[in-house]
Amino acid sequence: MSEASEEQQIFRVLVVEDEEGIQELLRLTLQKHGFEVLCAASTEAAEDLLVDPAPHLIILDWMLPGESGIAWCRNLRRRDTLQGIPIILLTARSEEGDRVHGLESGADDYLIKPFSPRELVARVQALLRRSYGGFSPNRVRIGDLYIDIKAHRVLVQDQVVSMGPTEFRLLRLLVTNPDRVYSREALLDLIWGRQTYVEERTVDVHIRRLRRCLESYSYAHIIETVRGEGYRCNPVPPPAQNLSKVP
Repeated sequence: MSEASEEQQIFRVLVVEDEEGIQELLRLTLQKHGFEVLCAASTEAAEDLLVDPAPHLIILDWMLPGESGIAWCRNLRRRDTLQGIPIILLTARSEEGDRVHGLESGADDYLIKPFSPRELVARVQALLRRSYGGFSPNRVRIGDLYIDIKAHRVLVQDQVVSMGPTEFRLLRLLVTNPDRVYSREALLDLIWGRQTYVEERTVDVHIRRLRRCLESYSYAHIIETVRGEGYRCNPVPPPAQNLSKVP
């Protein structure tokens, strides 16, 4: 096996819509098709739903109380840790100029009210495929290394790999996004949160701890340092080994 194998997990979709009827329609439609749905009636309320963990996709109404959806979309695109989240803009504006304005503001797709639930789901699924190439995994296997995301457990040939909660969160983020490079700043935001003050060197300390946890099982190499950039997962297993000798 040369790559990580995965089992499907439900995607999280953040709906930012102030009209209760439309918000409820979106929630029920997406839940019916297996999505986990988070809802907010304003961009201010949505800010609290962007971390731990971040949504995989955002459905954003153009007109919102306070900050508009368009302004918030531009705001998100300026943030390193959030600019990759796909956004579908939801609006009653149907003129070509409005559609262009929405896309130029950073939206990935555009859905005009009134819309059919079937079209909504099709657009969400298509955008997730383009953005992620598939669903985030519940479980990831790299050779004999088995990461159970929901159970917060790491095994190598049925042997438990002991590690702290921060090290597990780092491992989970990296193995579920193989080959994506995360800067130290991005890891601080995603693992520790934007509201917590932690120095960037703290990331290096926990990466070293994670590697030590994996070292006895010959998997420390999957956590790669990208010089001048940060860290990424290289999902290539080591040669076959006999773990009966591993303490």
